[in-house]
Amino acid sequence: MSEKPALLLLPNVLGDHAHSELFLPKSVARAVSTIDGLIAESEKEGRRYLSRFETKKPALEIPIALFNEHTPPDSIDFFLEPIVAGERWGLVSDAGLPCIADPGSKLVLRARQRGITVQAFVGPSSILLALMLSGLPGQKFFFQGYLDRDLQKRKRELVLLADMSAREEVTQLFIEAPYRNAQALECLLQSLPDHALLSVGWDLTLPTQGVLTQTIQQWKKCSLPNLEKKPAIFLFFVPQKAQT
Repeated sequence: MSEKPALLLLPNVLGDHAHSELFLPKSVARAVSTIDGLIAESEKEGRRYLSRFETKKPALEIPIALFNEHTPPDSIDFFLEPIVAGERWGLVSDAGLPCIADPGSKLVLRARQRGITVQAFVGPSSILLALMLSGLPGQKFFFQGYLDRDLQKRKRELVLLADMSAREEVTQLFIEAPYRNAQALECLLQSLPDHALLSVGWDLTLPTQGVLTQTIQQWKKCSLPNLEKKPAIFLFFVPQKAQT
């Protein structure tokens, strides 16, 4: 593998796995072995990530720069200076792929503007895994990120997204903070038409993984899963006509 200066977009596992090699290809381990520093969302998760691999020097000696939603836009160039000076740095998210539902895209855009080499590596994505496992149409889909936290605004937003789903035949996806999962599920049951298909996936890739896909009408008749403090993703599709 080349060791030229570059920003490496490194995938992370989706949960606390003892054996990350089950989910991350060997190319990721080889890439991590070449980096001089790591850009991470938090010091704790950055150190945990490095501990999974062999590194070119002791993992505790590898510098970690924190880049997250609180990072001022005018400081982005600071993170790229070591690469400009000839080093190789990795960019990692707390879970899954960097730049997907993650502020790292701003760093990548600036790197491209400055002519810095950017390399991406394959790894797990909760968004794509949930879509694959749901059984909902994957030909066209929209990832909406986080919906409005205000309950009434969220309900109106869901009605509009449901209308778009039926009109354009698209699957809608969104995520929520784990402690608001139960509220998000209740809001979906209140806002979507009974014939809409709703899928919820939680703890993806973990032994406790669960995926449940059924109509809103069926959801209203069943015991709801316990999503307390679990990373979850919500998907729905509204057929143009009610299914029989």
